[in-house]
Amino acid sequence: MLSRLVLTDFRNHAQLALEPGPGFVVLTGENGSGKTNILEAVSLLAPGKGLRRAALSDMARQGGPGGFGVAATVGWDVEVATGALAAAPERRVTRINGAPATAATLPEWLTVLWLTPATDRLFVEPAGERRRFLDRLTLALAPAHATHAARYEAAMRARNRLLSEDRPPDPDWLAALEAQMAEHGAALDAARREAVALLAERLATQPPGPFARAGLALEGWTGDAPRLLRELREGRARDAAAGRALSGPHRADLAVTHLDKGQAAALASTGEQKALLLGLVLAHAELVADRTGRPPVLLLDEVAAHLDPQRRAALFERLAGRGQVWMTGTEPALFEGVDGAAVRYALG
Repeated sequence: MLSRLVLTDFRNHAQLALEPGPGFVVLTGENGSGKTNILEAVSLLAPGKGLRRAALSDMARQGGPGGFGVAATVGWDVEVATGALAAAPERRVTRINGAPATAATLPEWLTVLWLTPATDRLFVEPAGERRRFLDRLTLALAPAHATHAARYEAAMRARNRLLSEDRPPDPDWLAALEAQMAEHGAALDAARREAVALLAERLATQPPGPFARAGLALEGWTGDAPRLLRELREGRARDAAAGRALSGPHRADLAVTHLDKGQAAALASTGEQKALLLGLVLAHAELVADRTGRPPVLLLDEVAAHLDPQRRAALFERLAGRGQVWMTGTEPALFEGVDGAAVRYALG
């Protein structure tokens, strides 16, 4: 959990210090008061671009000196900080206990997962959105996943550039890049498959309840390092013509079905899709806690606004005692069923 969070020149917050508790953290206030901005700041304590996937320069406070900082105490003794300097607004800087670090190492200390209103469209969005969602789930179970993803993407971009040049590519450099893609791509695929299998098994064995059960499968490309290396070598001319690699784990997709209806999630109603998504995330949080002994920090933006009272009560009951859960909403009344020990902040 986070025991302290400090924002400096982040979005609309010039300076903000919070001391959340180990359970529910409820943020209420009118639209535009900065509730989601706080969740976004917490999401930056994980690899990636955060829950809005915004440019770093967009996170710096308008009218501020440029740059921003997000600092947190994880547990009681690990200090984590990330942000951007005014002199390099698009370069992310990360420190752990004062020492320089990379964002890819953050999962060693903290796991952060989130749901936002934009996530409600996950099942009808392009495959890339579901891959990113799956990678966040996988990262919680395999902290090295972020490093493999970063190295695979870097090698793939370099290979794409090499194949796009007018002159023939250097064969040794091309082979080295393909070997990197094969090594890290196979690790990505294996971690995703394990995460999907574990989560699918857990969902399948849960009794029916207020949140629909999701069936999961990994579709598209899957395979080991020798297969990927072979396909990359044989597909150089094809990939050069396409301007991108056409084989590899970046071509995978997370297939989700409504388990009790045997229906693709994309064909379910809007309410059913939200229930599927919530059920999936709740099951995953419980899986992570059981397997790692460290429940993830959950960020649930406006999660209660579109739930009926029965599902809202069921959500709060299931989340109680499951680690630190940050929730936002415009009305305090939405959270009347939350544990009285919750830490509540009213933003003006």
